[in-house]
Amino acid sequence: MESKIQRFVDDLTAVVEPLAGRLAEAYWEASITGSYEATQRVEQLETEYRLIFADHDRFEELKAFHAESQNVPSQLSRQLQLLLLEFTSEQLPSEAIKELVRQQTAIEQIFTTHRAVVGGVEMNDNAIRDVLKSEIDQKRRRIVWEASKQIGHRVAADLIKLARLRNESAQAVGFEDYYQMSLTLHEIDSEELLETVSQMEALTNEPYSKIKLKLDNNLARRFDIDVEALRPWHYSDVFFQEAPHVGEVNFDELFADIDIVEVAEVFFQGIKLPIDDLVENSDLYERGGKNQHAFCIHIDRLGDVRVLANIRPTAKWMETVLHEYGHAVYDRELDRALPFTLRTPAHLIITEGTAMLLGRLAHNAEWLDRMIGLPAHLKQLISAEMDETFRLRMLIFIRWAMVMICFEREFYRNPDQNLNKIWWDLVERFQFLTRPDGRDAPDWAAKIHIATAPVYYHNYLLGEIVASQLQHTIDRCVLGGAGVEKTGYVNQERVGEYLREKVFKPGRSVHWKELLVNATGEKLNPRCLADQLMD
Repeated sequence: MESKIQRFVDDLTAVVEPLAGRLAEAYWEASITGSYEATQRVEQLETEYRLIFADHDRFEELKAFHAESQNVPSQLSRQLQLLLLEFTSEQLPSEAIKELVRQQTAIEQIFTTHRAVVGGVEMNDNAIRDVLKSEIDQKRRRIVWEASKQIGHRVAADLIKLARLRNESAQAVGFEDYYQMSLTLHEIDSEELLETVSQMEALTNEPYSKIKLKLDNNLARRFDIDVEALRPWHYSDVFFQEAPHVGEVNFDELFADIDIVEVAEVFFQGIKLPIDDLVENSDLYERGGKNQHAFCIHIDRLGDVRVLANIRPTAKWMETVLHEYGHAVYDRELDRALPFTLRTPAHLIITEGTAMLLGRLAHNAEWLDRMIGLPAHLKQLISAEMDETFRLRMLIFIRWAMVMICFEREFYRNPDQNLNKIWWDLVERFQFLTRPDGRDAPDWAAKIHIATAPVYYHNYLLGEIVASQLQHTIDRCVLGGAGVEKTGYVNQERVGEYLREKVFKPGRSVHWKELLVNATGEKLNPRCLADQLMD
């Protein structure tokens, strides 16, 4: 039986592996160029890829093998388990798969090439961010904020149509809706997730209320208005998912004359996870028609790893570069001896946790001093403000993540309800923002993840929890108390070794829960992060 199962897996891999590589290469090309031809190539290859897993005869054979796999080696058993999850989601008519891919690819093309228009002039995301950071004129801020939502009007109807189709597909394979299917097939228990969200809401209500009130009072003074008059455009991010500048230190100014990529290269070299080869393959700066966001992609699961970014010399982009190359070194350091199916991160929440752990360093006083050099008085200021800055950034992001998680749950529960109202109800509940008076617009549809990375945002919330667990373990067990606040992890080779051996190399050979226990000594525990958020 073992030899038959192995032959089945090998034969399937021989078909899947080269096609997956061609699809990743096409997706990369579409993302860096916005080319219609490249986008069509993505649609064609993704359809071919998904149709492999739609093969009903293969699915039945796989189920039979899985039922008899109790005594086969653990790696082979794990491959069967993961393949079964992937096949389950694709047990659909070929025409349904083709239509799903067509609709998602078309929407993604719009997001890639769209630019907001203000007064007849195009503005990219970085330009919008610059206005919301510095502009005092409230009318101008509102105009630019509203322009950032223009894409919502372009894609909302198509997104609702796509959500219906996703739901129909999920129901066809036995799930309540696409949301439930996505969680289950990505090895996330929906009840545990909702319990974690509820836990984090309760744990953060009080500290978030305090920190939000302090922020609002500062903003009200800045704009010379009452706190009650604050609206979303008074904040420095279009979704209020990132913290505004507070305190005496302007972190952006620290990077004004700094080569962010060079700093990242030096840092990763110092922990023996060099990224020079990864940088060489990447596309890191702004260009017309290019995807405006940032991501990491592993083309072949054999080390061809690339990062897309749109770097400017700011603290946000320093954090983003550390974050994305955190993903990249994870992918590159996967054990090459693992079978193709297992040669990928243990789970999205684990790779997000690693990336977030490293991204946090961009606001760490010790890391900044060692990597870019700080005058003594500035280091003291950053050290004094660091804990409050961290709490502000984490609390704002966590509360935003809750909006996304709960909105998508409602979105797939019923895509035809009043989504505009639900969106702002959740924004007011979790973020304590006041909705614009009389506004009834599909602002939810302006968030790219709803279109191109559906039911993904829980990975960020859980990833932050993982990041805090990893930090706790590194600081106490790996560096013996000489943790991030004392070293900034700069030139700490043991940090790279720990991540490589305990987190990266196992790939997906074990369930993510088992890997987390092996790496940190405990299961997923929100308490680690919650403790960091308390005064």
